[in-house]
Amino acid sequence: MKDDQGEIIYVGKARDLRKRLASYFKNSNQWNMKVGVLSQKIADFDTIITRTEKEALILESNLIKRHRPRYNVVLKDDKRYPSLRLDPSTQYPNIAIVRKPQKDGALYFGPYASAQAVRETLNIVNKTFKLRKCKAKDFRKRARPCLHCQMQRCLAPCCTDVDPGFYDEMVKEAILFLKGRTSDLIRKIKADMVLSAEKQNYEKAARLRDKVFALEKTIEKQVAVTTDFKDRDIVAIARSTEISLITLLVVRRGYLTGVRHFDFSETIATDDDVIRAFIRQYYENSPWIPKEILLSAAVEDAALLEEWVSSLRGRRVRILTPKRGEKARLIALGLQNAKKELQEREATREAETDLLMRIQKRLRLQNIPRHIECFDNSNITGTSPVAAMVVFKNGKPDKSGYRKYGIKTVDTPDDYACMAEVMKRRYGKGEESKPYPDLLMVDGGKGQLNIAVFILNELGLSGIFDVVGIAKKDDKRNETEDKIYKPGRTNPIIFGREGDLLLVLQRIRNEAHRFAITFHRKRRQKTAFRSELDDVPGIGKKRKEALLKHFGGLENIRAATLEELNTLPGITDTVSASIKSRLKQ
Repeated sequence: MKDDQGEIIYVGKARDLRKRLASYFKNSNQWNMKVGVLSQKIADFDTIITRTEKEALILESNLIKRHRPRYNVVLKDDKRYPSLRLDPSTQYPNIAIVRKPQKDGALYFGPYASAQAVRETLNIVNKTFKLRKCKAKDFRKRARPCLHCQMQRCLAPCCTDVDPGFYDEMVKEAILFLKGRTSDLIRKIKADMVLSAEKQNYEKAARLRDKVFALEKTIEKQVAVTTDFKDRDIVAIARSTEISLITLLVVRRGYLTGVRHFDFSETIATDDDVIRAFIRQYYENSPWIPKEILLSAAVEDAALLEEWVSSLRGRRVRILTPKRGEKARLIALGLQNAKKELQEREATREAETDLLMRIQKRLRLQNIPRHIECFDNSNITGTSPVAAMVVFKNGKPDKSGYRKYGIKTVDTPDDYACMAEVMKRRYGKGEESKPYPDLLMVDGGKGQLNIAVFILNELGLSGIFDVVGIAKKDDKRNETEDKIYKPGRTNPIIFGREGDLLLVLQRIRNEAHRFAITFHRKRRQKTAFRSELDDVPGIGKKRKEALLKHFGGLENIRAATLEELNTLPGITDTVSASIKSRLKQ
């Protein structure tokens, strides 16, 4: 469905397209909220016919990912949640923390709700299963065992002879633990312990006993929620006028192993739409799909979703909406968690809005500063000057809006000129510069603020949004806090008892400073390691390293004859001639 500008605003599927599309143009008294909003926006629509409903489901998912229509429910990118990766196909596999699972044949466990949770799990694995800790490149080069081996937390297969069969057995045990099969693993280890004791191998039996104790301690911390010890995911939905929230309870072998929450800014969709969109988008990239998925609300295409998720798993998956019994109690637990999280998020949002309204009142701004942009410059005696912009929306960093600027027109330590260039590049593109911020902050005193105001006047943006400057306190003048300047005002704004408002502005300024400094260091580092050989056609990293290693420096390369240059592998007559020509220049 398209609006009057030809932009795709909604993608949907149906077995009967005529019936589905007719529902958008029937009596308005029969509309739900989503249909009511869409019907006012639709100017045109296209249809695509597929052979089966499953093909339509896949096509719908692909089109939503490609076009990201405004009125479709779009699950946010899941890469920020950490997972554990283990590749059994490698020699002496190890476990690593990754942010985005790939379809590379490796095993992935998680994702975990927080970095702390994944570190705690990895710490238990490291203590209990003594797998190697070093990365692949270190594993190949290491000459002696590291500290982990001395602490008896690694068998050090990098430097010592470790029986591959014994190591593989440990890997299998670690996989059982990470899959939530801790009870099965304990039974297995206990059986090995008894067998070792019968063979009078008491040292091995003692080690296995200690491993059992460690695993039993971890299982004590887990909450048992079912008695049938099955793997399940529980999907519950809670909604308010502002937020739609999906809560996912992860149950493995009857134990609750994790709770995660997903919020959607789209609020006009029905519960059915939100849950179906979540299932399609979440399980498409999930490394592990359980046998059962329990839903807090029934969905229209449950059978079709079952077929699709089963094809991803390779075995049958059941999607159920239980009304009684133990599974219904799991749904109630999911709804309880979802409602609690929703209340906390609403309270947080209200507190953030209240804080922004207080900033608006204290600084006497035109609008609530929901969108704040802050600039900072960075250079050392004028070398490699850069600038950076950070964006805060509703009091939180919006890193997708961050921008880096390499200064192009200034080669002297002139902070004002750098600020002028960056202001023109950010706000001087007409319609492309939108959306504008509610509040623009510049790091500096009255000088930087005046430059920003002058450039905005020059661009015809005066009065469109507010501008302030933030300057650090002057210890020599016994100043006690940073200063906030506004155009047309001589003295800085005094916050008094509302110091928490100043802290918010300082946090934004500090983030801009961090971002600019990091960018500047990378630029300087890149310049420091640059060589004249980088400008020679046909010279890449390996050839440059070979030349410098063989001749010892640029002067020796410059003094070398063409024949001497040609003796190196990969250096042809053409390349050696280019080297001599460039270095001569």
